[in-house]
Amino acid sequence: APAWSGSPASAVLASPTLVVPRGGAAQARGVIVAAREAASRGIAFGSCPSSEKLSSDVRCGTVSVPLDYARPHGKHIRLTVSRVRASGPKARRQGALVYNPGGPGASGMTFPEYAAEDGFRRTAAVYDFVGYAPRGVGGSAPVSCRRPESFAKTPTSSPQRPSAAYLRAMVARARAYARGCVRRTGAALRHITTLNNARDLDVLRAALGEKRLTFVGASYGTYYGAVYATLFPRHVRRMVFDSVVNPGPAQIWYRNNLDQSLAFERRWADWRRWAARHHAVYHLGTTPARVLAAYRKAAHRLARKPAGGRVGTGELQDAFVRAGYNDAYWDPSARALSAYLRGNPRPLIALAASESGDAVADENGTAVYTAVECNDAPWPRRWASWNRENTALARRAPFETWDNVAMNLPCAYWPLGHDTPMDVTARPGLPPVLLLAAERDAATPYAGAKELWRRLPRASLVTERKAGTHGLWGGPNACVNRKVDTYLLTGKTPGRTVSCAPRPAPEPRRAPVPESGKQPALPGGPGAP
Repeated sequence: APAWSGSPASAVLASPTLVVPRGGAAQARGVIVAAREAASRGIAFGSCPSSEKLSSDVRCGTVSVPLDYARPHGKHIRLTVSRVRASGPKARRQGALVYNPGGPGASGMTFPEYAAEDGFRRTAAVYDFVGYAPRGVGGSAPVSCRRPESFAKTPTSSPQRPSAAYLRAMVARARAYARGCVRRTGAALRHITTLNNARDLDVLRAALGEKRLTFVGASYGTYYGAVYATLFPRHVRRMVFDSVVNPGPAQIWYRNNLDQSLAFERRWADWRRWAARHHAVYHLGTTPARVLAAYRKAAHRLARKPAGGRVGTGELQDAFVRAGYNDAYWDPSARALSAYLRGNPRPLIALAASESGDAVADENGTAVYTAVECNDAPWPRRWASWNRENTALARRAPFETWDNVAMNLPCAYWPLGHDTPMDVTARPGLPPVLLLAAERDAATPYAGAKELWRRLPRASLVTERKAGTHGLWGGPNACVNRKVDTYLLTGKTPGRTVSCAPRPAPEPRRAPVPESGKQPALPGGPGAP
């Protein structure tokens, strides 16, 4: 379809059909006001701040959104936006393609740089690639819950069978963290929500001069994209949901995190089977059980003496959870564990290092994650409930359960109110959307994709069989990438369901520690859907 054109102000529909959440009539009116004003102002793109560390061909600007949509003329905050123009002829251009990498708490500001990579060139020829930092993230009115230097302090402990004393300390840390969020961020904290992220997306659409939105969301981006599609169905042009969060209201967010812990156990078993098949290379054991024994041996050593004084069992756990997110970590993880057990800690220290290397960004990402999840939905308020349910789960899934609890436990003591999760569904005017999912994804288990597919009868589900990497678009599976390109370029979906063969299994190799795919590392580790 040709790019929509017209005056920027007409990017706001005169009589938009909006779905109003319970108690949200004032916010719905506020979105209309804010979008109309944003369309009139547009975005003044110019040079990017040096702090964004973007290439010179990427341009940056800001869009103003209300802190509280019930008060659209009250306090506003500015969201940072990045863009690179489509590379092809003007006659073929189809407008802006907005991207969000998930989290909650991840920034999409680097997305325009992907336009120069081979896997994205066809799409980048016809779309402006637009990234942004959602509210609270990075330069977009950032929130904080702890001093970054304290947040980044290592080594830390992560026992898979925690003692009663450890659990008491976990509860105390969660209470203190929740209090710190309110103390350091203030009244703005209550407005860091999925509903507001969806509203902000509509204001951004209007500011870009787009009558309808073309959007790719990964991980958490699929959830607030689905909420957007429910709120603003007639504002949707095309949407790709990559690695789908289960949007069921009863799942948001406590139940999703329980399901996630179980799914990480399956991926942990996948990695151990793979390492055992390559015993001749890594010498970690010829069976998954022996590989597990090697890992536990390393954890026992690190509990007594952290590697380099900064890699304890907590850092070991965080490093190996990354292998659950992306197959590209399988070889580096096996090599690092093997080297450590043979007296060389340097590869493990490198593997366990923060991907961003920025304590402020890491603390900010975790703060946004916590605020969104705690503000979005009710959580169990009694520690006894968490302890009972997760103790039972840890018998089946010890690898990740207690770390996931530690990540989310501040929500049990959250001192603010919470929203009611949106009942995501197809509304009149919503066009077909494209869902991508890997059958063995741990961060967003496959059942979530099937649930969103069920809720959106015109959706098309592309499944990567027998695979588990989180985030499919732009990866090595040509079948998946062709489906996405066809949809974004023509609007055609491949049918209600279609499958792609899995990507090749990782091979042992000598290479640097990889980046975690096209999606930035999810802040806070495994707790982020």
